[in-house]
Amino acid sequence: MATVISPTDRRVIIEGMSWETYERLLADFGENHTVRVAFDRGTLEIMAPSFAHERPAHLLVQIVGILAEVREIDLIGAGSTIFKREDVTRGFEPDASFYIQHSADVRGNMQIDLHSDPPPDLVIEIDITHPSLDKLPIYAALGVPEVWRYTRQQMRIYQRDAEGDVAVDASIVLSGITDHDLTQLVESGYDMPRPAWLRSVRAWAENLR
Repeated sequence: MATVISPTDRRVIIEGMSWETYERLLADFGENHTVRVAFDRGTLEIMAPSFAHERPAHLLVQIVGILAEVREIDLIGAGSTIFKREDVTRGFEPDASFYIQHSADVRGNMQIDLHSDPPPDLVIEIDITHPSLDKLPIYAALGVPEVWRYTRQQMRIYQRDAEGDVAVDASIVLSGITDHDLTQLVESGYDMPRPAWLRSVRAWAENLR
């Protein structure tokens, strides 16, 4: 069993772990743990998010919420819900996730079981440190149709096809949104006072209608 530690983002990657150990670890952490855990066919990643990690995630959640409100889109936020399937030996906890096209399918749910429920329509991932586990194959294997992945000063949109996840310029789940738009909005959110930034995001969203 090999372990890789990234001190900059308190990230640990452990190789050679069984699915049963992964399940026990999640049970030991409980419902209110603050770390993010991902599992890919024997490789486990445990990451404790830093301020630099959480800040763009919060901005992106606000952007999605404003877009949904302006467009009157029925949306259910799933946050950092644990999504996993033993038959493909993969699992992940996103930085944020949303049911949009499938919001009605999970509205009454208190839990999500990917054997019977759909995966989230949109997953947000923040990846600003290395080494890190490549989660795109996990998302593809679990059927996530779209991922917004923010690295340092750049947003990329990935969509699932027959080969896995491929980078694209614009969103499908929230049509008209480009990776350039999202990059600019997040970067401006670092510098502007929150009320002014929220007004600018709302103005942008309304111009897209």
